[in-house]
Amino acid sequence: MFPSRYPRPRVKIRENVNEAIRAREVRAVFPDGTVEIMPTQAAIRRAQELGLDLICIAPTAEPPVAKAMDYGQWQYEQKKKQHEAKKKQHVIQVKELKFRPNTDDHDYDFKMNHAIRFLSDGNRVKAVVQFRGREIAHTDLGRKLLLRFAGDLAQHGSVEGQPKLEGRNAHVIISPLKKDAKEKPKDKPQLRPVLQLNPDPPKPQ
Repeated sequence: MFPSRYPRPRVKIRENVNEAIRAREVRAVFPDGTVEIMPTQAAIRRAQELGLDLICIAPTAEPPVAKAMDYGQWQYEQKKKQHEAKKKQHVIQVKELKFRPNTDDHDYDFKMNHAIRFLSDGNRVKAVVQFRGREIAHTDLGRKLLLRFAGDLAQHGSVEGQPKLEGRNAHVIISPLKKDAKEKPKDKPQLRPVLQLNPDPPKPQ
């Protein structure tokens, strides 16, 4: 018989489940709350009698901890934990903002508002001044613009070094400020007491 041209599909082996558990004995946890150190095969049989699987949830423990539960439910819980962990993770990105040496105030303010939003989201900001043609002779203007930009963002981020010139571009990188503690809620404005006017004294009769 000639060998097949197509490879056979790989069967996914369930690790640390039932017969795949290699430890001789485990600390078995059952749905009724009982915990018992027993041979692995005996724990598997007991779990199967309950219509469940024996899943090793702590393989590095001594002895390993195995729990009798439904394998599908365990998979669902693991995926849910991974999803929650990914939601809590924040990937820091570098947001680039481009300027020209003669950038007007309107465009400058527009991009500064973008930078404030990027920094508040926990991202870094790379401000780049591009020099074209003869503008390369006035790199001092680009340096002043970058220093001004970094100064205006001092309450929102910190500068990583001094502005650098690479080819026809000058840039500076600004990182968000680390907030060690939550901002204290602002005190409510104290209302000034309203003075009550005394009624006119009674006229003498």
